[in-house]
Amino acid sequence: MNFLEVRNLVVRFNGHVIIEDVSFDVAKGDVVSIIGPNGSGKTTLVRAILGLVEHRGEILLEGKRVSEQTHRVGYVPQRFDFDRTFPISVKEFLLLAVAHPEPAWYEEVCREFSIAGLLKNKLGTLSGGQMQRVLIASALLKKPELLILDEPTSGVDLEGTASFYELVRHENEVHKITIFLISHEVNMVFHTSTKVICLNRALLCCGEPHAVITKELLEKLYSTHFEMRDHEH
Repeated sequence: MNFLEVRNLVVRFNGHVIIEDVSFDVAKGDVVSIIGPNGSGKTTLVRAILGLVEHRGEILLEGKRVSEQTHRVGYVPQRFDFDRTFPISVKEFLLLAVAHPEPAWYEEVCREFSIAGLLKNKLGTLSGGQMQRVLIASALLKKPELLILDEPTSGVDLEGTASFYELVRHENEVHKITIFLISHEVNMVFHTSTKVICLNRALLCCGEPHAVITKELLEKLYSTHFEMRDHEH
């Protein structure tokens, strides 16, 4: 049995096709990157997996609906809108996710994401990169088996992006968390992912990055010229 199975997924809004007959499998321990142009259905795919939009088809986590096993899933949305004047500290925000986290795990997550020194800070004072680390730490506190990240490096600088993908590898390799993320960082996908899903409403490719991503595919996917770079393994 695959860890995550998506079968014949169809999503339509007001008669418009957003996702059409998409099927794929995710093995336990995979790092899966979803790539595609704006409007290709990437965020809708994530929301369907989480049971947040109406859809047809099957989405199963080890044979059961994901919506019935939300305790096994951590999710960080593309945008987190909140009142920045609201007087809540980083620590108070983290404890909203898990009221009584395991002390050792809480300390480890704070250390790994370099937020131990931010715990007393007000949430509204954080930079974009700091906020992203806090959001992911919050999702990890309940020790999910599947972590879903929607464009986690949006608004983060190049150095912060590289650091983030190192953390992704760490969480996957050390803590054995299966990771499913939307990314525009095609070059980072080569370094980090075990599987890539190319989406433009329909499924254009699914497999190991070096096997399925070609210059021709990227130009078809994004309707622009791409320079493929050499990548270290």
